[in-house]
Amino acid sequence: MSGDSGPRCVVPACLACLGEIPSLQLVLVGQAPLLEELIARHPRVDRARLSVVHAGEVIAMDERPAHALRSKADSSMRVALELLRERQVQACVSAGNTGALMALSRRVLKTLPGVDRPAMFAALPTEQGVCHLLDLGANMDCTAEHLYQFAVMGSVAAEALGMERPRVALLNVGTEEVKGNQQVKQAAVLLQRARGINYVGFIEGDGLYRGEADVVVCDGFVGNILLKASEGLAAMIAGEVRAQFGGSLASRLVGVLALPFLRRLQARLAPARHNGASFLGLQGIVVKSHGAAGAEGFRSAILHAQAEIRENLPQHLHDRLQTLLVGH
Repeated sequence: MSGDSGPRCVVPACLACLGEIPSLQLVLVGQAPLLEELIARHPRVDRARLSVVHAGEVIAMDERPAHALRSKADSSMRVALELLRERQVQACVSAGNTGALMALSRRVLKTLPGVDRPAMFAALPTEQGVCHLLDLGANMDCTAEHLYQFAVMGSVAAEALGMERPRVALLNVGTEEVKGNQQVKQAAVLLQRARGINYVGFIEGDGLYRGEADVVVCDGFVGNILLKASEGLAAMIAGEVRAQFGGSLASRLVGVLALPFLRRLQARLAPARHNGASFLGLQGIVVKSHGAAGAEGFRSAILHAQAEIRENLPQHLHDRLQTLLVGH
């Protein structure tokens, strides 16, 4: 019900996914009259695979998480998470208030044994393919132990999603051992001692985009700034390219010749393609869609959740974390 566009974006995305994936079943949680009105505009919907659960309250994008925890027991976000806890669904996807979603997820679902704090985990495009980055904004202040836990969870998740012996790095202001704050230095010591983690040391921001690591770890303050700066840079480059090819007749002709290449580049770097951040460390699959994502972006978040269901990611994490975290 929330996000910048609310159900007017979410419903078309859900219907598109149902049309593509015959095995998919979706439950829309929110204000039923509005949801039914939006669904009715698409008469060919397979209602056997689409249901609506009413929730009367909505958590606003600027609402304090503590208020959402205390005062909105019938919010669409909380009801959806309770459906997940009761195993009536296998994953929850939301474009709503990130802080409230994290707080409610921790309250309703609880964390896996050995995990102090869940972390937001998502893929960014690089020269070599993709790099998984965490934390993206759930934890502003982190200890060395938290960074170590993020590294372990990120490594296990990347492996479960298809990477063989993922290279794990700590984001830092330099690659030398003497660089960085105390938390990062202490986390490096913990990771150097860890068995079962392919730790490759410190990495700088430019190394991330060169594909020098498969999993990059930082606190949520740094990670969120990196993510937003990357999105802004991608949008600026796309605008500059359009401006350069939209000027003189000669530049427009060159633009026509370059169009196939530009379309491939845009498809690879498009934020919508990589939309969907996992909340790693919970006893359930929760995927956060960017609040500003359109229907295509929300569709990507649903597909991301489906991939985690297919790999049974929480159980995979639970099994591996028992040996990698508990008593390390």
